[in-house]
Amino acid sequence: MKILLIYPETPATFWSYKYVLKFISKKAVYPPLGLITVAAMLPKNWDIRLIDMNVEKLEDNDIRWADYVFISAMLVQSKSTREVLYRCRRLETKVVAGGPLFNSVPEAYLELTDHLVLNEAELTLPPFLSDLNRGQPNKVYTSDEFPDLSLTPIPRWDLVKLDRYSDVMVQCSRGCPFDCEFCDIKVLNGSKPRIKSTDQIIEELTTLYELGWRGGVFIVDDNFIGNKRKIKKILPYLAAWMKARDYPFTFLTEASINLADDDELIEMVCEAGFDSVFVGLETVNEKSLYECSKTQNCGRDLVASIKKLQAAGLLVLGGYIIGFDNDDESVFSRQIEFIQESGVATAMVGLLSALPKTKLWERLKMENRLELVASGENTDGTINFKPNMDKKNLIDGYRNLVKTIYSPACYYQRVCTFLENYRPRRRRKLSAVDIKAFVKTIFYLGILGNGLSQWYYWKMLFKSFFWHRKSFGSAMTLMIYGHHFRKISEEV
Repeated sequence: MKILLIYPETPATFWSYKYVLKFISKKAVYPPLGLITVAAMLPKNWDIRLIDMNVEKLEDNDIRWADYVFISAMLVQSKSTREVLYRCRRLETKVVAGGPLFNSVPEAYLELTDHLVLNEAELTLPPFLSDLNRGQPNKVYTSDEFPDLSLTPIPRWDLVKLDRYSDVMVQCSRGCPFDCEFCDIKVLNGSKPRIKSTDQIIEELTTLYELGWRGGVFIVDDNFIGNKRKIKKILPYLAAWMKARDYPFTFLTEASINLADDDELIEMVCEAGFDSVFVGLETVNEKSLYECSKTQNCGRDLVASIKKLQAAGLLVLGGYIIGFDNDDESVFSRQIEFIQESGVATAMVGLLSALPKTKLWERLKMENRLELVASGENTDGTINFKPNMDKKNLIDGYRNLVKTIYSPACYYQRVCTFLENYRPRRRRKLSAVDIKAFVKTIFYLGILGNGLSQWYYWKMLFKSFFWHRKSFGSAMTLMIYGHHFRKISEEV
């Protein structure tokens, strides 16, 4: 059996880093972890190929070669996904689809696919393969259960052209114990965090290490500290593995703000090689936090929590939301003040989006306020329901907010605030790629840059070199990111 795995094209988004990939000579940020994990579940004697449309072109002959196309995608990739499905239909190649997009709106793809293998592949792929072997596969495979992650194999990294990506991904757990109204994690992965064994995690990291990977590894858990007790047992082994190999990776993950409440856990995370963490900060409007059941953020000094993590050696990336029912027009200035004061340079501010099957989706549906299916990209300046605030004022206020925080002056000041509080654990190792990227920043941002962005680039270069030398690499990386974020804000 000949199988072609296809990962559709991702448009320019906040997290795509499309406008900075040229600095590091890469095609995309991350490879498709889900697809290569599924590939590891397929029969060993099958001929399997991978086309990630973000790093290489999909030709008709690639599709003709395959007996089956396996496709996975996120909501934001829906346009490219449909184009691929139409091509497969025209070329009469059968399609098996799964992943977040198809789980969210399966009914939209019944006619364009031959088989939908939904929910988690550890449970739904085996019966499909068994039925396929008997020549009688069904149209749709689903499961209400959540599998033990001991069933999850090591991804087929041999299918990936690693040199085309800036970072890679590893998953340690699925699920989150919190129940935020707008979030679809509970729908997709459940509220009880399931965690791989220490041996599984170490084996996956060793596989990447032996393939020659050095650099960023995104631990793509829904909430890395969802089960603190188990994670605390794993982290010492991870720290020992990293130390024995002189820290070949730097880890980024996603975690809830209550990480800041546990000094022991912070220390363990930093010792294991984590230098960045994404936190859903959402809003300083306490009424809105209660509205969306983000109770872990309530009753705390969010700025103090952020600064505590930064001082421990963690670069905090923040997610923020505008458009809750309890937001009024003062929220825009309050969010700007909050973001600037905290020194969160990478601040993803999005309009509230009602994702399919979430509690928010169900509530708004009952209130007859839903208007569109979510785009999957909450930073594109669109909203898919009727907000309480005047819609035009909400969107205009949002656009002004993102343009303000990514203006050269505001962004520079935010990076300075971060540097003043940041205490990195170890000096960042410089590679040939880093040096080449730095030279390119001088040319593209320092020489070809225009106006204020050029001025603040040089100001940051000298400031970080003389006053924050241990954080120099981080400072220059953030200036490159700022270029991308500014471009994205201009497109909103």
